[in-house]
Amino acid sequence: MPAERLKMRRVREILRHRFEGGLGHKSIAARVGAAPSTVRETLRRLERAGLSWPLGDDVSDAVLEAALYKAAGTKTGHRRSAEPDWGHFHRELKRKHVTLQILWDEYIGLHPDGYRYSRYCDLYRGWALKLPVTMRQDHAAGEKLFVDYAGDTVTVVIDRLSGKTRQAHLFVAVLGASSLSFAHARWSETLPDWIECHLLALEAFGGAPALLVPDNAKVAVIKACHFDPQVNRTYAGMAAHYGSAVLPTRPRRPRDKAKVEAAVRIVERWLLGRLRHRVFYSLADVNAAIVELLTDLNDRRVLRRVGRTRRQLFEELDHPALRPLPVERYVFAEWKIRRAGLDYHVDIDKHYYSVPYRFAREQVEARITANTIEIFYKGERIAAHRRSSGNGKHTTTPEHMPSSHRRFADWTIERISREASAIGSDVALLCERIWPIGRIPSKVTGPAWALSVSSKRLSARGSMRPAVGHWKSALEPMDRCALSGEMRN
Repeated sequence: MPAERLKMRRVREILRHRFEGGLGHKSIAARVGAAPSTVRETLRRLERAGLSWPLGDDVSDAVLEAALYKAAGTKTGHRRSAEPDWGHFHRELKRKHVTLQILWDEYIGLHPDGYRYSRYCDLYRGWALKLPVTMRQDHAAGEKLFVDYAGDTVTVVIDRLSGKTRQAHLFVAVLGASSLSFAHARWSETLPDWIECHLLALEAFGGAPALLVPDNAKVAVIKACHFDPQVNRTYAGMAAHYGSAVLPTRPRRPRDKAKVEAAVRIVERWLLGRLRHRVFYSLADVNAAIVELLTDLNDRRVLRRVGRTRRQLFEELDHPALRPLPVERYVFAEWKIRRAGLDYHVDIDKHYYSVPYRFAREQVEARITANTIEIFYKGERIAAHRRSSGNGKHTTTPEHMPSSHRRFADWTIERISREASAIGSDVALLCERIWPIGRIPSKVTGPAWALSVSSKRLSARGSMRPAVGHWKSALEPMDRCALSGEMRN
């Protein structure tokens, strides 16, 4: 079958994991949610296109897509191979000392043109997933961090006089290998709180795992899917900042998240059960109590099956395998899809930011932080502004305007006053009387601009030269008439 065409953002993730992380095809496939064959074909196309990692700043998504797919030539076909008897192989695997390698050797001996070993293993695992069995999950050190919210909340008294209360939501994170747990209370389960809880968890662990495994909540996954879930872009960007990837659990597969579900139950019993009689007056009080109880859970409570605490297992297994945290903390950035208007401005939180005028009416993506606004078109940044409050005003970069708009924008009240004074005192006085006519600058400057321009001649450079001779002698009497009220139109 033809090779799957990936979005360019996922292609860049494949290249980053391959050339910066040194991961194999299967590991990359698990992280980006694609087939190993698709990962392999993507890397082949990169090599055939003559591109290398890191990609240059001039390689936009459109350029990358054209290089990988339009210039890739013919598509690879699908070779039909002898289909193994998966039921027989599954029964044979239950025998002692029998492995997939042994079974494949026997299979390829009978069918020399059969599946290669990696494809054979992938097909078997896909077949085995259809069986109604429960597999015990063994998690590699530093590989996965399971995250979720507890179902129950904590009551906080926010007004002692009236007794008004508010519910705090409990975020839970647990490492796969050591089961070291982290919890933090927030007022909501919105995206900013979700991201902040992740940052606090990573800082508490002192490193980042290879994978973040959330549930399919809307805050994490925009569109749930067994094979290609659409992860929230802000969430994916945060994970990439720490060298991690997001691997959501499959929808309606609770066994995929057994680790975090068990951790949530433990946290609910260990924390909420012990806090049920306490009265909290702030979120800080709740989190202080959580830290105290988590210390008992992680550092003092011994796991019977291994005879060690979670902290001891963490120091031996997870901590050495975690990625070091970057020097700079992740800055929360929200992505929004917008369409530039006819005036080449984009509406973001009731404030308007300019883009180059050639992108008017185009759909763009806005990356929004607390201080900056960045606007992208097909993966290429086309504008950057300092963020302003939503006051309905415009922030415009002169370079984004067409030349005709820039020339008109140059005619401010101050410039018109200067030009009018250069002609004569009557012209200047008339312009000053025109200003109060309207409150909107364009309505005010329009008549005065026309009056001033009528008394000027354009030079070759586009600037205005004072009129001489009959221009000046003809204009000043008209101005005096207008000032005396003899001219109404």
